[in-house]
Amino acid sequence: MSPSAPRGGGAGRGGGAGRRGGGPRPAQGRGGAGKPARGGKPFGGKGSAAGGPKGAGKNPGGSGKVAGRRGAARRMTDDIKPAPAPPRRGAPPVRPGADVHDPEGVRLQKVLAQAGAGSRRACEEMIAAGRVTVDGEVVTELGVRIDPTRQVVHVDGLRFAIDDDLVYIAVNKPVGVVSTMYDDEGRLNLADMVGPREERLFHVGRLDMETEGLILLTNDGTLTHRLQHPSFGVKKTYLAEVRGPVKRELGKNLRAGIELEDGPVQVDSFRVVDSKPGYALVEVVLHEGRKHVVRRLLEAEGYPVLKLVRTQLGPIVLGDLKPGKNRRLTKGEVQQLMAAAGL
Repeated sequence: MSPSAPRGGGAGRGGGAGRRGGGPRPAQGRGGAGKPARGGKPFGGKGSAAGGPKGAGKNPGGSGKVAGRRGAARRMTDDIKPAPAPPRRGAPPVRPGADVHDPEGVRLQKVLAQAGAGSRRACEEMIAAGRVTVDGEVVTELGVRIDPTRQVVHVDGLRFAIDDDLVYIAVNKPVGVVSTMYDDEGRLNLADMVGPREERLFHVGRLDMETEGLILLTNDGTLTHRLQHPSFGVKKTYLAEVRGPVKRELGKNLRAGIELEDGPVQVDSFRVVDSKPGYALVEVVLHEGRKHVVRRLLEAEGYPVLKLVRTQLGPIVLGDLKPGKNRRLTKGEVQQLMAAAGL
């Protein structure tokens, strides 16, 4: 044995250098050497980073177990797929595999064109581009037929009113008219504003007899519920005439919330529209639907309402519609209304 040979055995053929922990430590390049000796085990004994992840040798105590856990954790996460992106607001969740074709129905592109989505050709291009869903299913075939009376269609996440049996009417209710479709006492009511109709219409919200302005009538029960329920946040805008001048902190107080006998109420926005000596016209926006809520809010702050008009409900504006008159909503307005209600 050469005097310079290291104690504990040499690196002869098949000798398995370092069999008892002796011998020189093999040189390790960047990332650690993990090649086994010919016919033997990998170089490096207990505490070696060979074969482990980069930087494993830095663990206190030289244990290789921590590196093993990290590697296992990485392998476990290999099978985890990212969560799918949530659907756009208003679009129903996609339910893969459902058959939306109705052999007795109407071609989808014709239904969309009649609903005002565009020309027949434009609607065909929308379908081919995957922009149209029926009952939550993406439809790309032009031969699909649907039943407009029971199926729901969205284009780019916006719902289209495709059922011609559904009616949407805006009414400017005058003072002195009750917000019902029938009155036992024979008083003027909303049915008198639209005349005899075959459909059973629902009124969206109420206005007291002394309040005038916008009321919607429809036979769409789902939309009616969503427009009236405060959890859907559909805003209503009122103009109120009060005695002036109006104190500066009135808007701040209303936005912070006013405690009424049936609980606190906060307005979404408030502004003074016009102000003259002894007179002020203010705008109140809120999504509450409690009885006389605007009148009670302003009176609680010392401003009894002299005149009150509802000018807007969601995206629908009263505009120049005269008291006692009505008009059918356009297809675009119905689409906007459904979007505001999250349909």
